[in-house]
Amino acid sequence: MHLSAEKAAKEVLRMEHITKQFGAVYANRDISFDVREGEVHTLLGENGAGKSTLMNVLFGLYQPTAGDIYVRGEKVRIESPAQAVRYGIGMVHQHFMLVEAMTVFENIILGDTRSKGIFIDQAARRKEIMELSERYGLDVDLDLPVTELAVGAQQRVEILKALYRGCDILVLDEPTAALTDVEVEGLFEIMNKLKSEGKSIIFISHKMREVLRVSDRITILRAGQTVETVNIGEVTGEELASKMIGRELKPSQYAKIEADGEVIASLNHVCYHKESKHNGLNDISLQIRRGEIVGIAGVDGNGQSQLAMLLTGNISPEAGSMDLKGNKVARFDPNGFIEESISHIPEDRNKAGLVGSMSVADNLVLKITREPRFSDGNGLHLKKKAIHDYALEMQEKYDIRCSSVTQESRNLSGGNQQKVILARELEASPDLLVAVHPTRGLDIGAARFIHDTMIMQRDTGCAVLLISADFDEILELSDRILVMFEGQIMGEYSGKNPPIEEISMAMAGK
Repeated sequence: MHLSAEKAAKEVLRMEHITKQFGAVYANRDISFDVREGEVHTLLGENGAGKSTLMNVLFGLYQPTAGDIYVRGEKVRIESPAQAVRYGIGMVHQHFMLVEAMTVFENIILGDTRSKGIFIDQAARRKEIMELSERYGLDVDLDLPVTELAVGAQQRVEILKALYRGCDILVLDEPTAALTDVEVEGLFEIMNKLKSEGKSIIFISHKMREVLRVSDRITILRAGQTVETVNIGEVTGEELASKMIGRELKPSQYAKIEADGEVIASLNHVCYHKESKHNGLNDISLQIRRGEIVGIAGVDGNGQSQLAMLLTGNISPEAGSMDLKGNKVARFDPNGFIEESISHIPEDRNKAGLVGSMSVADNLVLKITREPRFSDGNGLHLKKKAIHDYALEMQEKYDIRCSSVTQESRNLSGGNQQKVILARELEASPDLLVAVHPTRGLDIGAARFIHDTMIMQRDTGCAVLLISADFDEILELSDRILVMFEGQIMGEYSGKNPPIEEISMAMAGK
């Protein structure tokens, strides 16, 4: 590829026809995009759209299956993060890569290759870092251990570390995910300063308001492919939301129901950390009835996780109230909610859904070990044969593919791990099922099995709350759709012939 002098002056990075496969799964498929000097170029897309994978390819953490990378017009092969740094590329990951036992200064100079011999001129390095800190408004105490820093300060350390290594192309992966509003404002000021000095920023986000505020250009990814690259002045938030989630409405294979049965759960003007737009709930009122699936649509990170935690007793509201089967909830406690017949498919199956070191069989009976058929009644002396026989029954019923029910659950595929959780939660015959991203990371076959099972559960009279960042999944399963944006319910829509444009606007906060 030969770039003209004019184009080369403006373009600092180009990724051409990048494809990244993991086995038969395409995380990126034929993606092309470029970054210009002194711009913020946003990669916008839902969870699983391929944004982070693409940047991990750029940063040398993954090797592309196909495609080429050009830095300042030169075709390069980036085989490691150290190589990426040599090409002037820095990356601040969503989960920071700092050594907690070290101080800020030690983290920044870690791996410094500029010093000859074994000694580092610490005074000179400290002076350099302080100058960078002042120049870009990256205020941090160099002598503090990382463990004593707030999240916003840790992020400033990561940016400072990248600048100290000489980067002029900075990748920020979901940089505002864990920041307060004040910290977000501080980050945007730093970004403006970097941009004014000709540095280029790749901003990964799915938060529409931030994207519209900081971007010069936006490349939309959906299902691992490029949808379009647009200039910020030429597109509205609702147009971006439509491009991000896809406009085509495929007819659902499942019949939609208008439930008029018993209200199993209701929230009444509930607030939880309402000042936090992305991790709070602000005056939420909703009802979930027996025999319906209520889908929560919205770009991930708008209070959905907190809604799920509230409905499963993991957090309690700071204002407002919750009723379960007509009774006001006085105490928010996960065990109490289990006893109230509430089941939960959690957001992170490994952290909250399974005990990875325990067998499939033991995970299947985690919530029912006190039942007389499985123990002496207090859960201390387990009836192992009864547990084993029950696990074999569940293995067949839920098509759990494992070498044995004694196999550790962490060694199962994602789809089979999800089936173990599904079996445990649904065999309890719940009145309410809270399902969060139930098919994330699963193949089509496993996802279809889980969809069929959830519909069967609805049809037996269970109330289901479905939270998913996959808009197609919401459309496919929901009898009613509620849209969340910045901790608030923006609208309610029927699952029959839902108005895609209206929902897109609501997801963008319109």
